[in-house]
Amino acid sequence: MTVSQLESWRRAGLLPRHRRRGLGRGRGSVVDVVDPVVVESAAVLARHLRQGRDRRLAVLEWFAEAGAPALPGAVRVPEPPLAAVREAVVWVLRGTVSHRLLELARGAAGAGEEAADALYEVAGRLLATRPYRGSADPALVRAALEADEDVPDGPDLRGMVHLVAAIGLGAQEVGGDVLAEAFGAFALFGLTAEDWAQLLGAVERGESPPVDWGLLQQRADVLGLVQQASDEQLLRARTVLLGLQMFYGLHVMHALFMPDTPALAALRAKIDKLGVFPLLDHVIALSPSPTHFAQGLTIGLEPLFDGLYETLMEQLAAEQGLFQIPGDETGAAGFMETWIRTLHEQTARARERVDTSGEEP
Repeated sequence: MTVSQLESWRRAGLLPRHRRRGLGRGRGSVVDVVDPVVVESAAVLARHLRQGRDRRLAVLEWFAEAGAPALPGAVRVPEPPLAAVREAVVWVLRGTVSHRLLELARGAAGAGEEAADALYEVAGRLLATRPYRGSADPALVRAALEADEDVPDGPDLRGMVHLVAAIGLGAQEVGGDVLAEAFGAFALFGLTAEDWAQLLGAVERGESPPVDWGLLQQRADVLGLVQQASDEQLLRARTVLLGLQMFYGLHVMHALFMPDTPALAALRAKIDKLGVFPLLDHVIALSPSPTHFAQGLTIGLEPLFDGLYETLMEQLAAEQGLFQIPGDETGAAGFMETWIRTLHEQTARARERVDTSGEEP
């Protein structure tokens, strides 16, 4: 890195200065002690910034790295300026497809049927170019692979456009039937589209308490949520996001023949009982880009996901030996050896089936 780069980062508010001590009138100042925070901040910026890259992406990578557990003996990465993190997250969110759809939906509110039709047309084009399908249940995927059957498809989430329309046009304009279809696609809390149709139908008939759809519109304002978040809330959001990434990954890896242990099985059972795997699948990326990370931070600001994180942390603490195969005293090392051996065996089986059938792999 060069002196001009360092000065550029300081002017942008990304890099603090070393404390200097004045030497007296006309004699200038001097740095007595090099601040390790300044040094490490410069090092992390140098790792993530390159020519032509937007600084906000580097800030997001820096924030993610600062939240990761430090390896034994490694120097702890300092936190970036949280004002810069907030600015970067807002910048990313403004450019997302979901934000564009929400802005379009809000613009269509009260503008008549033609505006509503235009909303659905644009949304249809966007979703057609970006296939929107969730992941299948990992247990079903694993069972299919073990039985040499076709892997089941995940849920088709194109019906999400109805939720976008409900946020902009109002739930009453969209109708309970299509909203039930949208909610049912997620299989949230174990409820099917038919279950949602019955629940929403009861509301429409006055047989159940009314639904405050305004809450849906309020929670959709993720930009406002981020802009109003305190520094402590941003840090907590990162903790929630990284924790949910771990839990989601442990659940998904079951489909890839990860050895089962009582603790892992109990954790998956908890997620399945809560019926939140489809929701996690929608919002979590295992290897997020800076833009995915920024979008993921918004879920950490939601009470629903914060509570889910706490629930799963309690479940994790209740079970010992997450990676301890019963009867194997080698612990995590034996766990990984078993997993690698199983993957080799499954790969060999797949190749054998291809050779026998003469089909392309």
